[in-house]
Amino acid sequence: MTNKDYWENRWQQGQTGWDLAEVSPPIKAYIDANVDVNKAILIPGCGNAHEAEYLLQLGFTNVTVIDIAPLPVLQLKEKLHLAIQQGKLKVLCEDFFTHKGVYDLILEQTFFCAINPSLRTSYATHMHELLKWNGKLVGVLFDKQFDGGPPFGGTTAEYLTYFTPLFSKVSIIPCINSVLPRMGSEAWIELIK
Repeated sequence: MTNKDYWENRWQQGQTGWDLAEVSPPIKAYIDANVDVNKAILIPGCGNAHEAEYLLQLGFTNVTVIDIAPLPVLQLKEKLHLAIQQGKLKVLCEDFFTHKGVYDLILEQTFFCAINPSLRTSYATHMHELLKWNGKLVGVLFDKQFDGGPPFGGTTAEYLTYFTPLFSKVSIIPCINSVLPRMGSEAWIELIK
């Protein structure tokens, strides 16, 4: 369903402009304020997995990251091998849309904007399937339009059409603590199954 070769090529060419080189500030603030270290957490389209590294630093023990591109997965396995050996982290190279698991929390950071908009309904449905009852999908989406893509943008009104039918609580608000280059162009989502 997704273009593995496209993303692997981007990684091979070093074309990873989406990478913040740090934990996304809105996600960091959410983790610091709200997340129990015992929660099962998924980060799809993880790339360099800065959020996963941060979770591990805080003592989280049940983190799963997936990416469709082999290169970032290989790099993560080398960099975070100790956490993998200790069973605190699973690093998987696979397509999100075929991933199986059950999670308390899914962190969204640049993954939604990377997939073709034709897959957004499938994204919402699969996210819902992967969450435990009362599980949450939280993170940032772009709240602006782009020419071409990826990244693919969108609006809050559009996003509500995907999430409202599936989730019992849907909150999409302007993100107030984005990194400076993205300030004013991100929405914070918090969805509860």
